[in-house]
Amino acid sequence: MSSSRQQPKHGDGQVESSVGQVTRRSWPGALWWGAAIGVLGGMIGLGGAEFRLPLLISVFGFVALQAVILNKAMSLIVVITALPARLIVVPYAEAAPQWPIVVNLLCGSLAGAWIGATWATRMRSATLYRVLAVLLVVIAAALAWSHIGGMSAASLSPVIRVVAGVGAGVAIGIVAALMGVAGGELLIPTIVLLYGVDIKLAGTLSLAVSLPTMIVAFTRYSRDQSFQVLRANTSFVVVMAAGSVIGTVLGGLLLGVVPPVVLIPVLIALLLLSAVKVWRHD
Repeated sequence: MSSSRQQPKHGDGQVESSVGQVTRRSWPGALWWGAAIGVLGGMIGLGGAEFRLPLLISVFGFVALQAVILNKAMSLIVVITALPARLIVVPYAEAAPQWPIVVNLLCGSLAGAWIGATWATRMRSATLYRVLAVLLVVIAAALAWSHIGGMSAASLSPVIRVVAGVGAGVAIGIVAALMGVAGGELLIPTIVLLYGVDIKLAGTLSLAVSLPTMIVAFTRYSRDQSFQVLRANTSFVVVMAAGSVIGTVLGGLLLGVVPPVVLIPVLIALLLLSAVKVWRHD
């Protein structure tokens, strides 16, 4: 009998690993880390899922696909709770007339979410780690561009804008599904760039796009056997998501306390460090 082991695809053997480790994942730790991530995200107007993913891998010991599925579940909870609060900041009457933007992006993002989730379930774990590491660098670059580089609307014809919106939606849906994130860090600058929308309104529209996009990816993941990790860690997910929601609120209250010129480089450095750790993860 050969002593070599083939690395699992589709999460084979991953669920068992997660169930065996679940007792080492304490509720206080999940609550604390969830809150810390929420504060980081809240201080820049995001949910923090891009910071939570590396922690699920490096701190809590989930393998790549498990971490993505759990991150997607928590991101879904955070977005559902954030949308009503966001409508207080930007009233529905102000956001509703922008429904063509949401529809335009959804035409691409829904397909992209299904494609991304399908790719994730078919990748070998080693490949998925590398992909996640590269995408963390992409998120860091998007964060730097949107908060430091400045954004202004592109001058495009209506037809080109619609086509670009569908294409951007596909790409964002794929990235969001692969990482288990809402995609706001990519959606907000895209909405500002393509449609010339104010960044505060863009944040609300991004949530309207994120929610159905995440549901599609979540539905696709539910068809894979690795989805069992969610059933085995339901309490962990609920507690960490609750911590993330609380942290996001606190982060929002602290908005402006730490100057962006200080905060953003620190967050970018954290994402790049996480990318290195995930790339090297065995």
